[in-house]
Amino acid sequence: MQASTKTERKQDEQEQNGAGASGDSKNLGRIEEIQGVVIEAVFPDHLPEINSALEIKRSKANLEEEQKGGSEVLVCEVQQHLGDDRVRAVAMDTTDGLSRGTEVIDTGGPITVPVGEETLGRLFNLLGEPIDQGDPVKTKERWPIHRPAPNVENLIPTTEMFETGIKVVDLLAPYAKGGKVGLFGGAGVGKTVIIQELIHNLAQEHGGLSAFCGVGERSREGNDLWLEMTESGVIDKTMLVFGQMNEPPGARMRVGLSGLTMAEYFREQGQDVLLFIDNIFRFVQAGSEVSALLGRMPSQVGYQPTLETEMGQLQERITSTRKGSVTSVQAIYVPADDLTDPAPASVFAHLNATTVLSRSIAEKGIYPAVDPLDSTSTILKAEILGEEHFEVANRVQETLQRYKELQDTIAILGIDELSDEDKVVVQRARKIERFLSQPFNVAEAFTGTPGVYVPVAETIRGFREIVDGEHDDIPERAFFMKGTIDDVVAEHRGADGEEKEEDKEGEEPEGEGQEQGKEEGEEEQERSAGPEGRGQGDRDRDGG
Repeated sequence: MQASTKTERKQDEQEQNGAGASGDSKNLGRIEEIQGVVIEAVFPDHLPEINSALEIKRSKANLEEEQKGGSEVLVCEVQQHLGDDRVRAVAMDTTDGLSRGTEVIDTGGPITVPVGEETLGRLFNLLGEPIDQGDPVKTKERWPIHRPAPNVENLIPTTEMFETGIKVVDLLAPYAKGGKVGLFGGAGVGKTVIIQELIHNLAQEHGGLSAFCGVGERSREGNDLWLEMTESGVIDKTMLVFGQMNEPPGARMRVGLSGLTMAEYFREQGQDVLLFIDNIFRFVQAGSEVSALLGRMPSQVGYQPTLETEMGQLQERITSTRKGSVTSVQAIYVPADDLTDPAPASVFAHLNATTVLSRSIAEKGIYPAVDPLDSTSTILKAEILGEEHFEVANRVQETLQRYKELQDTIAILGIDELSDEDKVVVQRARKIERFLSQPFNVAEAFTGTPGVYVPVAETIRGFREIVDGEHDDIPERAFFMKGTIDDVVAEHRGADGEEKEEDKEGEEPEGEGQEQGKEEGEEEQERSAGPEGRGQGDRDRDGG
């Protein structure tokens, strides 16, 4: 009885030390080897399961030296079993200050994150710990970040368009509600700006919930997004999870799963959620780093051999069920602007729509720099969008494609060598290119131009009028950075009015000058009247 009491007391002390219990006793091990963020640990009693969370208590001295204000417990995730008693795990934080022989505690389960209404308006790391200096989040439930994808019988097809308010997207590569969208582009062409505009439009126009996962991107951008959403009042409908580029690869590899798990909770509650991931390439990059540290043989171009598996496990969870939907918008960095790179190529198969950002269009100053011919959507069909939308989108693409084919001819021979029909096509295509630009709300502070949300009906009407030739008399510059076609017409009429007014004002001084010159000429003629006066005037002109 006395021995039993001592055992219970010992267990209570271990629980107070912050370790998660698994059954009646804890499964304890020790660190055997440390290689970067990969830890090998020995568990003499029982091997932890794959994806189980391990906890290592840091000493306070090391914690203060290494990172003030950091977590006292380092969490690792089991990735491999080596023999009968050894595991290899990936640390979710830096391993600085750890040493061999340190105790490792098996929590008996995977990493979990809080879910529920309490997560809205808060900022988390991948472990579900708030990093916004707010109060601790108290939720009734915590869900594991590793979850199975919904069963096939629970899925519903994506046949409804999700309106974004961005003209080029809604017209030529519309997003499906509950679908997966990829924003492909190289460095600095505007992927993050489009994501921020979509978050703004969703909150302001649709009033829906959104989850944002910052995966290996710049901390500055995350901070800007947090402050902007707080100021605009949309933060209460958003949860943000960050594992930025200063984090170890383990954190960057798992933060996407943490954000997705929080979004899945609201889907199961029957709500429609928009999930933003910026950037999915960093997820692949982190997996590549971890794979190399785990000793796996690299695959093509140095990527991990498990690339397709890891991508599939993430993407298959992002879907619509009979209860609710998760619509995902994923920014995908394209290394060296090469879309055939294995990282972006592995994402293509999972997407319903692709929005390709082009550096050549960005160089023209047209933003958003979306390539209207490379971007695609599986719902660009007449039976889903309607006959008018489908017809206008096709005519716009045909016009732009013909212009692209004629560019070599124009460069060599000049536009004057084209037929009259082709000249009209080129003229309309250049107007379409400029009308595809649009001022964004989130860029207003930089451009000084108020942002515009354009409904789909207005977008279709505007481009239909352009391809029908109703605005052939309006110059190209009037179409640049405008919202609706009415804005274009209004500016053109205003410019015409100003030009006519300037012409009218310019005529008056000219008339006055002519009258004044006439009077001066008559006076000069009177002064030089007579032969002597005329002769003197002639000598003066000759210089005599």
